[in-house]
Amino acid sequence: MATVNKNLSQYDKTTIPDARKFRFGIVVSEWNDSITESLYQGAYDALIENGVLPTNIIRWDVPGSFELIYGCKKMQDRMLNAIIAIGSVIQGETKHFDFVCEAVAQGIKDLNVQGETPVVFCVLTDNTLQQAQDRSGGKHGNKGTEAAIAAIKMAELRKNS
Repeated sequence: MATVNKNLSQYDKTTIPDARKFRFGIVVSEWNDSITESLYQGAYDALIENGVLPTNIIRWDVPGSFELIYGCKKMQDRMLNAIIAIGSVIQGETKHFDFVCEAVAQGIKDLNVQGETPVVFCVLTDNTLQQAQDRSGGKHGNKGTEAAIAAIKMAELRKNS
């Protein structure tokens, strides 16, 4: 596993574009909320740390990860520089996991191909709750933080393209 004993959420702040004038949307799944709330907090804190005003961060909640696609699609209608889709799908005893993960990944990809506002994929697809905890503020850092940095970089790319 690539993330064993690594915290990938550390970054060099001097390499991050100026985000003070950017506006971000964050769509958060309510399913597995102990995980998604930690991911949201990581994303929110990283945006604030990089100069984004709290009033320039819009949060919408949706019931589950599958609904992230619709939430992000509707959020693309707003005047935002980038959107972060936050969810957590944990393997269960049925194939439901496979269907949800595939649909969400394809849906977010489609929004990026068809829309003007970049959507950053911050959906954990883990085998266990422990793996999700390790990636939402645990020993592997916080993927929400990483998503926020990606969103800032994508907002800058959009501005300059």
